[in-house]
Amino acid sequence: MTTKDSGEWRIIVEHDVPMRTRDGVTLYSDVYRPDAEGTFPVMIIRTPYDKGMQVYADGKTMSRHLIHSRYFPKHGYVVVVQDTRGRWQSGGDFYPYVWDAEDGFDTVEWAASQSWSNGKVAIVGKSYMGLVQYLAAIEKPPHLVAGAPMSAPISYFENCVYRRGVFELGWQLSYIIGLARDIAIRMGGAEGERRLHYLNQFLENPAIRFGKLKMPEFLHLPLRDWIDRLAEDAPYVRDLIDNWKDGAYWHGMDARPRARDVTIPMLHVGSWFDPFLVDTTEMFNRIRAEAPEEVARNQKMLIGPWTHIFGSRIAGQVDFGPEAELDIDELELRWYDHWMKGIDTGLMDEAPVKIFVMGANRWRHEQEWPIARTRYTPLYLGSGGRANSRDGDGRLSFDRPGVQPPDSYIYDPADPVPTCGGTTLLSFGGDAGSCDQAIVEVRQDVLVYTSDTLEKPIEVVGPILMRLFAATSAPDTDFMVKLVDVRPDGSAFNVADGVIRARFREALDQPTMVEPGAIVEYEIDMWSTAHLFQAGHRIRVDVTSSDFPRYDRNPNTGHDFGTDAAEDLARARQTIFHDARFASHIVLPVISD
Repeated sequence: MTTKDSGEWRIIVEHDVPMRTRDGVTLYSDVYRPDAEGTFPVMIIRTPYDKGMQVYADGKTMSRHLIHSRYFPKHGYVVVVQDTRGRWQSGGDFYPYVWDAEDGFDTVEWAASQSWSNGKVAIVGKSYMGLVQYLAAIEKPPHLVAGAPMSAPISYFENCVYRRGVFELGWQLSYIIGLARDIAIRMGGAEGERRLHYLNQFLENPAIRFGKLKMPEFLHLPLRDWIDRLAEDAPYVRDLIDNWKDGAYWHGMDARPRARDVTIPMLHVGSWFDPFLVDTTEMFNRIRAEAPEEVARNQKMLIGPWTHIFGSRIAGQVDFGPEAELDIDELELRWYDHWMKGIDTGLMDEAPVKIFVMGANRWRHEQEWPIARTRYTPLYLGSGGRANSRDGDGRLSFDRPGVQPPDSYIYDPADPVPTCGGTTLLSFGGDAGSCDQAIVEVRQDVLVYTSDTLEKPIEVVGPILMRLFAATSAPDTDFMVKLVDVRPDGSAFNVADGVIRARFREALDQPTMVEPGAIVEYEIDMWSTAHLFQAGHRIRVDVTSSDFPRYDRNPNTGHDFGTDAAEDLARARQTIFHDARFASHIVLPVISD
């Protein structure tokens, strides 16, 4: 036990405090508590990222759980930072998410029984630390009082490892290798050094904890080779790749069907360019619809203009202004002071939904999500048959099209469209957010449809859907769509995006091949946004078939996922229809106050 002085306040720190789970595994925590008499409410941070980590590998950024451990004790909280099962000091075998519901329950009840606890407990944190909040909450630990899950991936198959059947190649491989490197470091000695050296060979910069892979590694085929490549260091990769369809394997790690079991108030926090955005909105809505009324009315949601990194005014290449800056610690303190200390912080007097409108760069307060007065407005694709690239003749119109020829392009998986912004964790923010699409929109395999210059601003707030009528020469392929804001100077910044793998157009658990040449309607969920297209700007929609290395490349063969080698890759002719019968269009959620 040590006592530390942080200027204005002193805290007592106990390292490696053990706790036994119901199945006999010992988990270890560092406990930070005020150096004062009495008992206190407890905040638990359950992390796979090393409870004792002082800084990230760049030597600059203090980890979020260490910031919590210094911030909240001075406000009268005990902070328990625990290594999750199989990670760092804790015992057991690591397998992402599998143990976190029961282990979370056990940790809450253990913390409530300690001499420094007043019996009121919360689990806090974002990303993995947000996920464990949902998983513990649905188990209903009696002493869990409140939660504030931030950017939490709770639909493990549909919006985490895969998105509409498309493998999240870029961040999944980087993340898995980063987790495996942690285990090698923990192991130490000659064996740890051997395994660390082996894993480092895949990375551009091993000094970055969850850095990108080298491009030849992203390009490596067959994808199933990663099962053997990581068999020693991350054996669960086999399960992730073998289970490329939805099914029972994924269901136990999906909190959505049990939203009705949540019994605590929750502040759901997300961001427009975060890969777990849809989980934030869906859990907020499901709990409000399915949980008891006294629980439902105490749910709040806040979504900002950020990537997976919260609170900054910059996301990608766009500065959203000073209003975008948010003190996450202060927000959490207001939330927990209300529910764990009974302090009137004013937060519960605010509207249940607070969202940042990009373009206007201001916050909007609403009573529900989506906003009830939304006008879902179709914006139709059109062209003279040459919409290829931003130099083509693609156009958008609010008028339904008449007779006009389709557009086509060749999708070659050997030459994919490069990732340029979006709701991705690739390099943990380096390629995420809103970015100028110039490097993408000059390509002939990107169809670009642009509206006339707007005479009046259009505010788009809510879920976005693309109805795309398309034919392909392949038995299976992908379609990617982006909503883009074109500024008066011609620069074009992505606002929202969506993707679909053709074989999963009807169901994620029952893939169905397409008939080559047949016209198929694809409903592409582009998730949600809040964006003001200013007068003088133009609205744009880009359509293509790859976004690499964010997503794996569809080889256009129809073979089982991950089995194709480089020599199996096939080109596909994609044809997009936008006439009176097959009127491809994007549905925009337009708000008029």
